Amino acid sequence: MNSVHPVENYNNQTTAGNYFVSNYPPYSFWKTNRIDEAFDALDKQSAVDTPLGVYLHIPFCRKRCHFCYFKVYTNNDASMLENYISTMVAEMDLYSKKASITGRTPKFIYFGGGTPSYLSSRQLISLTQALKDKLSWDDAEEITFECEPGTLTENKLKGIRKIGVTRLSLGVENFNDELLKGNGRAHGSKEIDKAYRLARLIGFPQINIDLIAGMVGETNENWQKCIEKTIDLEPDSVTIYQMEIPFNTTVFQEMKVTGQEVAPVADWQTKRRWVNEAFERLEASGYTITSAYTAVKNPRETRFLYRDFLWTGADLIGLGVASFSHVGGTNYQNQQELSEYKDSLLAGRLPIYRALTPSLEERLIRELILQLKLGEVQPSYFLKKFKIDVNKRFSSVLSRLQSQNYIDVGNDKWNLRREGLLQVDNLLAAFFLEKHQNSRYT
Repeated sequence: MNSVHPVENYNNQTTAGNYFVSNYPPYSFWKTNRIDEAFDALDKQSAVDTPLGVYLHIPFCRKRCHFCYFKVYTNNDASMLENYISTMVAEMDLYSKKASITGRTPKFIYFGGGTPSYLSSRQLISLTQALKDKLSWDDAEEITFECEPGTLTENKLKGIRKIGVTRLSLGVENFNDELLKGNGRAHGSKEIDKAYRLARLIGFPQINIDLIAGMVGETNENWQKCIEKTIDLEPDSVTIYQMEIPFNTTVFQEMKVTGQEVAPVADWQTKRRWVNEAFERLEASGYTITSAYTAVKNPRETRFLYRDFLWTGADLIGLGVASFSHVGGTNYQNQQELSEYKDSLLAGRLPIYRALTPSLEERLIRELILQLKLGEVQPSYFLKKFKIDVNKRFSSVLSRLQSQNYIDVGNDKWNLRREGLLQVDNLLAAFFLEKHQNSRYT
């Protein structure tokens, strides 16, 4: 978000900036002159009971979506992909020798992008094997892989399954061809149906469908059709995000040219209503809402370990350009440009660009706001881990949110009401330290 707004100042119109809160303290407080903190954390042994995860950023796409704000590259040739794969392996090699990592095995792996399925089956198998040679994946309980439906063939899906992927996440976003094209998506509805059918035949343990509420051109009628189509497919889980327009998107660039302050998408109230309609239909079809964004068919079998581990303080090493990591309590990010990322590794140095070591209180707030996205918080968890009574520490914030009917607070549990859950990212800034409020988030 342009700045972190307290809940009472929330603007219903969709304006440019980041809305989704993914970490704390805000990224704008991570600094280039603090990267030594990251190296210090990596040179110390981590607590034996801290889970470890690996995030692999594959920054290549067939097209750049108009709403995309990630570091991605298009029009790539085979040599560029091969070079990037080699560089990621070199990065893993450096990590495997760090005191905080050596001897540990990751509990979860996440292929994100960009478009991981942009790589060929051969490249994926080669990359995975090389990484496993540096750090065993034998104990990985979950391997997630993001896909763009138009990049998937039967052979590609078999290759993805062969590398051990347990959750295939299809970036469907919408089922309307005209709307997909208007938002810059590379795939169409026929490719969605084909990819989903093949994935089911190949037998992935979990198939997730991503949807976005409020894409440019969305209508009430079309959104209802998207919900029904999703239910007809019967995915194991569904994630739904509300459209935002960060500053580095092509939509924002067009807004600047025309002098628009309000983005050409639905307002927040409409997007919340659309997500709620989806949640209610999914619940009526047997799904359970397990977070502000997620519905699952069988909560006992369908888990999101990547999310659950990270939101309770797990270590994460992020490989690839612009990737984010969290090790030994320190947050840091890789170099944001491909040339600087590669140059660092060629020099035998991890490509860390900026870092920040949060205080104990900031670490508590980080876990608290992330766990709030699940819709409930256990105060006893924070008392045991941080020796802080969150009911007392945040009594004024809780009182205000209760008066607005967003949350129910008990001694042993906080429960977000549906209206609170639907706009949880807007509520989180109220828990930030004063110095982080009304400041730029990214």
